Amino acid sequence: MKDMVDQIKIRLRDQKIDVSDEDIESRLKKLIVDFRVPESEARRSVLNYFLKEHGIMPAARVSSEKVKIADIKEAGRWVDLEVKVLELWTPASGTISQTGLVGDGTGSLKFVKWTKSELPDLEEGKSYILRRVVTDEFQGRFSVKLNRTSQIEPLETDVEAKAAGRASAEPLKVVEINEPGRWVDLEVKVAQLWETNSDSISQSGLVGDETGTIKFVKWAKAELPDLEEGKSYRLSNLVTDEFQGRFSVKLNRTSQIEPLDFEIAIGSVAALFSGALVDLQKGSGLIKRCPICKRSLAKGVCAEHGKVEGTYDLRIKAVLDDGRRVQDVLINRETTERLVDITLEQAKQMAMEALDHEVVRSMIESRMMGRYYTVTGPRVDRYLLVESINEMPAVSVAQVEELLASQEVA
Repeated sequence: MKDMVDQIKIRLRDQKIDVSDEDIESRLKKLIVDFRVPESEARRSVLNYFLKEHGIMPAARVSSEKVKIADIKEAGRWVDLEVKVLELWTPASGTISQTGLVGDGTGSLKFVKWTKSELPDLEEGKSYILRRVVTDEFQGRFSVKLNRTSQIEPLETDVEAKAAGRASAEPLKVVEINEPGRWVDLEVKVAQLWETNSDSISQSGLVGDETGTIKFVKWAKAELPDLEEGKSYRLSNLVTDEFQGRFSVKLNRTSQIEPLDFEIAIGSVAALFSGALVDLQKGSGLIKRCPICKRSLAKGVCAEHGKVEGTYDLRIKAVLDDGRRVQDVLINRETTERLVDITLEQAKQMAMEALDHEVVRSMIESRMMGRYYTVTGPRVDRYLLVESINEMPAVSVAQVEELLASQEVA
């Protein structure tokens, strides 16, 4: 929120308009929290509101500037781009008319053309000038959005576009994947293949090497050969992604699959932590996820796909404390059900009867808060993704006294 306030304040200051942080933040919160407006739209709305309040008409139609893709380093900026359409992807929502990848000589980035914009369709391989598109940012990756104020003009000359990631892909081990938007090569074994829940996905599942496992998604439009469970492959030119602390890799049209004549051994790098559960964080209990990308929803809104009809899930986001350090943990549905002896259906019934989803979180909190647990699982960023959890007996008074006595002796 502070970053958005600062961006708006800078734009207003350019027009010699002084508005307090509190006034800007108040209007932002009202739009985002109360009316569930996407952050980028809320940012533009608030900026336009204060411009009009001070007698300045928003200059969206005349304030865009021609830039290269490499120059895009902030969200909420109105720009003109001369680009080539590198890829078109299957839209994940009816609110999106087209989405894909565009590029110029300096790089490539994702674009989204909203259905309500009523703009003509782009064609893969063709070059265009895109006028008055607005930049956006999610998890450190920039994109551009085409709306009703945008314009699309075909170009007679072909834009020389930098290939999407081919030159920058680097061979890595699974454990070395620690950021989204990175182009990598992996030598892995297919550990599991899962049923896909979308026509846009050809295959998904789990691949791994000696350092650990990671989810993969192979898009249908990639037109790549199928992977076989138990077989080993060299996967080239993949792009990394991240969701709730878990990384994944995506195979697209630029990716390559090469069978290996030797077998990759799958291992895991697991961490162990023991401590008291001292906090059950917001977002624990009964939650809803986006049916498309599986991200958790905030008031029915997905950060990527807007307002959607979510699917229910159970999870626990908690903090363990061993007296010297703390560890954030994520516990999935299956483990949560076993741990607090409740099924997803029972949790939904409980919330429906109380007309409040928070009743499930409160129940979990009453059963787990202050208890001691030992957890194991891979550590990703600040989270330990729990694969096993066991309750430990509470520390007795005698053990505390023994510990204090040993400290005195020392």
